[in-house]
Amino acid sequence: MTSTGIRLNAPAPGWAIDADVVVVGSGVAGLTAALRCRAEGLRTVVVTKALLDDGSTRWAQGGIAAALGEGDTPEQHLDDTLVAGAGLCDGEAVRTLVTEGPDAVRRLIATGARFDTDDAGGIALTREGGHHRRRIAHAGGDATGAEISRALVTAIRDGAVRVIEHALVLDLLTDAEGRTAGITLHVMGEGQHDGVGAVHAPAVVLATGGMGQVFSATTNPPVSTGDGVALALRAGAEVSDLEFVQFHPTVLWLGPDSEGQQPLVSEAVRGEGAHLVDASGSRFMVGQHELAELAPRDIVAKGIMRRMQEQGADHMFLDARHFGAEMWENRFPTILAACRAHGIDPVTEPIPVAPAAHYASGGVRTDLHGRTTVPGLYACGEVACTGVHGANRLASNSLLEGLVFAERIARTIADTHAHGPVPPAGTDGSPSAAAVADGRPATAAGAPAERGSRGPVPLLVPEARREIQRIMTNGAGVLRSAASLDAAADALEALHLSALHDAEEFDKAAEPGVESWEATNLLLVARVLVAAAHERTETRGCHWREDHPGRDDAGWRRHVVVRLTPDRRLVVRRTATEAFPPARPAFVPTPTADREP
Repeated sequence: MTSTGIRLNAPAPGWAIDADVVVVGSGVAGLTAALRCRAEGLRTVVVTKALLDDGSTRWAQGGIAAALGEGDTPEQHLDDTLVAGAGLCDGEAVRTLVTEGPDAVRRLIATGARFDTDDAGGIALTREGGHHRRRIAHAGGDATGAEISRALVTAIRDGAVRVIEHALVLDLLTDAEGRTAGITLHVMGEGQHDGVGAVHAPAVVLATGGMGQVFSATTNPPVSTGDGVALALRAGAEVSDLEFVQFHPTVLWLGPDSEGQQPLVSEAVRGEGAHLVDASGSRFMVGQHELAELAPRDIVAKGIMRRMQEQGADHMFLDARHFGAEMWENRFPTILAACRAHGIDPVTEPIPVAPAAHYASGGVRTDLHGRTTVPGLYACGEVACTGVHGANRLASNSLLEGLVFAERIARTIADTHAHGPVPPAGTDGSPSAAAVADGRPATAAGAPAERGSRGPVPLLVPEARREIQRIMTNGAGVLRSAASLDAAADALEALHLSALHDAEEFDKAAEPGVESWEATNLLLVARVLVAAAHERTETRGCHWREDHPGRDDAGWRRHVVVRLTPDRRLVVRRTATEAFPPARPAFVPTPTADREP
């Protein structure tokens, strides 16, 4: 595997540092990987886009799922996960998650995380959509992510792990054989380092979180612009199942023109007995699924959308007035404060809610050790596609996935550091003679080359971000069809061609900078998402095709894999079976294969 030779248009690095491993991202996955690598004696650097505690983890309200309660078992957790994943989970990956999960949570507690306890002093467990047992551990009522982030950030600082904040990762550095040799990054503001630089390391862990900002309304923070997926594609890695974007069913509805990050109303509110109702007070989820409001998220989101369509409404309601003030104040203080800040008091009135982009079940394709198809490049957390989530993530499995697979990555990197390089996912295991030994790159992934194929990607102007979001919301949101996806693909193509035209003919290319790099990353991940969604002509999990409303197991119990070629084509293929990840699947031609990113 060699890199595409494509990179973001950016100044040459003006400074550099050396490490054994660089972790990009500071959520539960990134910080866990960094702590475990540091414990193995590896020189570890954490690069984070904002502040150390500013990632997606801190926004997680519900909790972390694990078989910790009396009578619960990993096997039961596995069964619930497989059902939610709608036939596309990798069984071995799920078994790894649920069997290693309980001890991983206990290690998190040993690191300093404090979960809410019951009257007997044990971990208090609640229930969420898709779970048949109470197995969700939470902290601060509805502030689980904030507590986990606090504990891990404290451990990172106490452990003297080197951290570079306010740093946007740009591209992967590789050697002549395509093996990882570090990253380039841009540090914003004053500090020890500033501007574009490099971290030289033979192992890079992507833990950059999601890409929710590709849509107009999302629960994701502003930093979630798909940077890790875009970097991996330019480096030659494969991404899988990007069409499966989970839209959280109950996001606080702030009006028809609301954009950007929206307040989440946690699954746990329904887990404690809140009801979904329409304007007349009718509970419309009863009879649609045995679990009613606690059905898997894709089913609840579809139920809300159907009732909105039937009634010509732009939102539904979540009614939890029966909780009373004391329960709201003690169990859900964060949600209560958010609602009241927007003029809604859930103690006395139903909460207006509507689905919004929440979680990417797909991402950079990895094996069970977090290895991608690029040697030395690893991925964990939301940026990765481990096979755990399939077509729809089970509630509160995301924090656990980040925790479990980050620990596995750290062990693998430690073994690699001690015994030489290990092969990437999908290879025959033959090590490369040109593997990086000292972490210094022989060439950058995307070293300067002729325009039109390799070399710098024409940057989009920052204003293009809102246009991408509008295109994706209209064409590739909760409801999709061939017509809507074609329109989205054409509009995204026009944005790319406009940037290329300005750069090559009029020298009007956007100036390199954080906002233009983010917009350019968003365009690439948007195009891949649309290509994958267009390819999958069925409805499955959180992918809903209006023109193909049925689930087609015979033809589509398959994964969609996309990679970027050196001449900037997207190559889209489906796997031959549901097995994940496939080692050497055959390519299936698709009309989207010749679209440029």
